[in-house]
Amino acid sequence: MPTVFLLTDAQVLDESFLVLINDLLASGEIPDLFSDEDVDNIISGIRNEVRGLGMVDSRENCWKFFLARVQLQLKIILCFSPVGHTLRGRARKFPAIVNCTAIDWFHAWPQEALVSVSRRFIEET
Repeated sequence: MPTVFLLTDAQVLDESFLVLINDLLASGEIPDLFSDEDVDNIISGIRNEVRGLGMVDSRENCWKFFLARVQLQLKIILCFSPVGHTLRGRARKFPAIVNCTAIDWFHAWPQEALVSVSRRFIEET
Protein backbone atom coordinates (compact mmCIF):
# COMPACT_ATOMS: atom_id res chain seq x y z
CA MET A 1 0.00 0.00 0.00
CA PRO A 2 1.45 3.42 -0.91
CA THR A 3 2.40 5.29 2.27
CA VAL A 4 3.72 8.76 3.04
CA PHE A 5 5.84 9.51 6.10
CA LEU A 6 5.50 13.24 6.82
CA LEU A 7 7.85 14.83 9.33
CA THR A 8 8.09 18.50 10.24
CA ASP A 9 11.07 20.07 11.96
CA ALA A 10 8.91 20.75 15.03
CA GLN A 11 8.35 16.99 15.42
CA VAL A 12 12.08 16.27 15.72
CA LEU A 13 12.43 16.41 19.49
CA ASP A 14 15.62 14.34 19.56
CA GLU A 15 18.10 14.67 16.71
CA SER A 16 19.15 11.03 17.12
CA PHE A 17 15.93 10.25 15.24
CA LEU A 18 17.46 11.97 12.21
CA VAL A 19 20.23 9.36 12.21
CA LEU A 20 17.58 6.80 11.22
CA ILE A 21 16.10 9.10 8.57
CA ASN A 22 19.59 9.80 7.22
CA ASP A 23 20.34 6.05 6.99
CA LEU A 24 17.03 5.39 5.28
CA LEU A 25 17.58 8.14 2.72
CA ALA A 26 21.21 7.20 2.05
CA SER A 27 20.99 3.42 1.83
CA GLY A 28 17.31 2.59 1.52
CA GLU A 29 17.17 0.70 4.80
CA ILE A 30 17.63 1.17 8.52
CA PRO A 31 20.07 -1.32 10.04
CA ASP A 32 18.65 -3.46 12.85
CA LEU A 33 15.13 -2.07 12.46
CA PHE A 34 13.62 -5.56 12.54
CA SER A 35 14.45 -8.39 14.90
CA ASP A 36 15.62 -11.68 13.37
CA GLU A 37 12.19 -13.16 14.04
CA ASP A 38 10.48 -10.28 12.21
CA VAL A 39 12.85 -10.64 9.25
CA ASP A 40 12.07 -14.36 9.08
CA ASN A 41 8.32 -13.60 9.10
CA ILE A 42 8.71 -11.02 6.34
CA ILE A 43 10.78 -13.39 4.20
CA SER A 44 8.37 -16.28 4.64
CA GLY A 45 5.47 -13.96 3.79
CA ILE A 46 6.91 -12.93 0.41
CA ARG A 47 8.67 -16.14 -0.55
CA ASN A 48 5.79 -17.28 -2.82
CA GLU A 49 5.66 -13.92 -4.57
CA VAL A 50 9.41 -14.04 -5.24
CA ARG A 51 9.06 -17.56 -6.66
CA GLY A 52 6.13 -16.37 -8.78
CA LEU A 53 8.39 -13.80 -10.42
CA GLY A 54 10.84 -16.56 -11.40
CA MET A 55 13.51 -15.53 -8.91
CA VAL A 56 15.37 -17.91 -6.63
CA ASP A 57 13.68 -17.68 -3.24
CA SER A 58 16.86 -17.35 -1.21
CA ARG A 59 16.87 -15.31 1.99
CA GLU A 60 18.97 -12.59 0.33
CA ASN A 61 16.73 -12.34 -2.76
CA CYS A 62 13.60 -12.21 -0.63
CA TRP A 63 15.06 -9.44 1.53
CA LYS A 64 16.16 -7.42 -1.53
CA PHE A 65 12.70 -7.87 -3.04
CA PHE A 66 11.10 -6.66 0.20
CA LEU A 67 13.33 -3.58 0.35
CA ALA A 68 12.66 -2.75 -3.30
CA ARG A 69 8.92 -3.01 -2.67
CA VAL A 70 9.15 -0.75 0.38
CA GLN A 71 11.18 1.81 -1.57
CA LEU A 72 8.52 1.88 -4.29
CA GLN A 73 5.65 2.28 -1.83
CA LEU A 74 7.12 4.55 0.86
CA LYS A 75 7.59 8.26 0.31
CA ILE A 76 9.23 10.46 2.92
CA ILE A 77 8.33 14.12 3.12
CA LEU A 78 10.45 16.33 5.35
CA CYS A 79 9.01 19.80 6.02
CA PHE A 80 11.91 21.76 7.45
CA SER A 81 12.00 25.52 7.68
CA PRO A 82 15.01 27.24 6.11
CA VAL A 83 14.72 30.08 8.64
CA GLY A 84 17.47 30.14 11.24
CA HIS A 85 20.45 27.85 11.72
CA THR A 86 18.64 24.59 12.51
CA LEU A 87 18.37 23.31 8.94
CA ARG A 88 21.97 24.27 8.16
CA GLY A 89 23.25 22.39 11.21
CA ARG A 90 21.14 19.34 10.45
CA ALA A 91 22.28 19.34 6.83
CA ARG A 92 25.91 19.21 8.02
CA LYS A 93 25.27 16.43 10.53
CA PHE A 94 22.96 14.41 8.28
CA PRO A 95 24.04 14.96 4.65
CA ALA A 96 21.44 12.61 3.14
CA ILE A 97 18.75 15.12 4.15
CA VAL A 98 20.09 17.35 1.37
CA ASN A 99 21.94 14.96 -0.95
CA CYS A 100 19.25 12.27 -1.20
CA THR A 101 16.15 14.44 -1.41
CA ALA A 102 14.48 16.78 -3.85
CA ILE A 103 14.08 20.21 -2.30
CA ASP A 104 10.83 21.95 -3.13
CA TRP A 105 10.45 25.55 -2.02
CA PHE A 106 6.71 25.32 -2.41
CA HIS A 107 5.91 28.86 -1.27
CA ALA A 108 7.40 31.70 -3.27
CA TRP A 109 8.66 34.48 -1.06
CA PRO A 110 6.94 37.85 -1.52
CA GLN A 111 9.19 40.67 -2.70
CA GLU A 112 8.73 42.51 0.62
CA ALA A 113 10.04 39.53 2.58
CA LEU A 114 13.10 39.18 0.36
CA VAL A 115 13.95 42.85 0.74
CA SER A 116 13.37 42.74 4.50
CA VAL A 117 15.64 39.75 5.03
CA SER A 118 18.38 41.13 2.79
CA ARG A 119 18.28 44.53 4.54
CA ARG A 120 18.60 42.87 7.94
CA PHE A 121 21.74 41.00 6.88
CA ILE A 122 23.22 43.97 5.02
CA GLU A 123 22.67 46.25 8.02
CA GLU A 124 24.62 43.84 10.25
CA THR A 125 27.65 44.07 7.97
